[in-house]
Amino acid sequence: MPQAIYGIVEGLSAAAAPPAPSVSTVDVLDQLTASPALQNMAPPIQVALFMGALALLSTVLVCATSFTRIVIVFSFVRRALTTQEIPPNSVLIGLALFMSWFIMGPTIDSISRDVNLYMDGEITRNEAIQAGATHLKAFMLKQTRRQDLRLFIQMSKTEPPQTASDTKLRVLAPAFVVSELKTAFMMGFCIYIPFVLIDLVISTVLMSLGMMMMPPVVMSLPFKVLLFVLVDGWSLIARALSASFGAG
Repeated sequence: MPQAIYGIVEGLSAAAAPPAPSVSTVDVLDQLTASPALQNMAPPIQVALFMGALALLSTVLVCATSFTRIVIVFSFVRRALTTQEIPPNSVLIGLALFMSWFIMGPTIDSISRDVNLYMDGEITRNEAIQAGATHLKAFMLKQTRRQDLRLFIQMSKTEPPQTASDTKLRVLAPAFVVSELKTAFMMGFCIYIPFVLIDLVISTVLMSLGMMMMPPVVMSLPFKVLLFVLVDGWSLIARALSASFGAG
């Protein structure tokens, strides 16, 4: 594989200015906003299209940020504890959102500065979009494994990017999601190990006492919760997740 792929992150951080507007992102946006067909649509249809775009945007934002890894690790923690629906899904999702906000803070601040420059009229909308995409690419590239990025570059049958700005989002986005899933499952495996050991010890004790009909999960649950509380588990999980992204 050419050395260009290995220098993607370094090239992105050394970029002094945002790349020139691309036709695929800028011209299409201009055509859609200025389209008479869109402007002449009935208000209910426009609202429906707007709500559909918001739903798609939320999906894209979730898959392009740290949310995926965090929420999967939290799900592993709850399953390892065998506490069923405790904490509830709403609590885990809320905590994952706030932690994503914390981890993505530097990237959000960089995008906010570009938005403020656009609002002040110092840069055009196209330049703001390209600058924001550059900051998001920087985060995604730092968390994407080289073999995952190489895989999707080969499947797309395109030339390896020479610089970070040349990396296409249609290649980077799936590579980033696959890499995040792999990292989340590796962290989940490490979290599961101590709780599995507790289950093994409890099941062995129950068998030695002749209590074959007693489910080991019922007896091991208090010990799992006690261990998790004594080691301050949630703080450890939050710190490990932040450290895995290079934050905190």
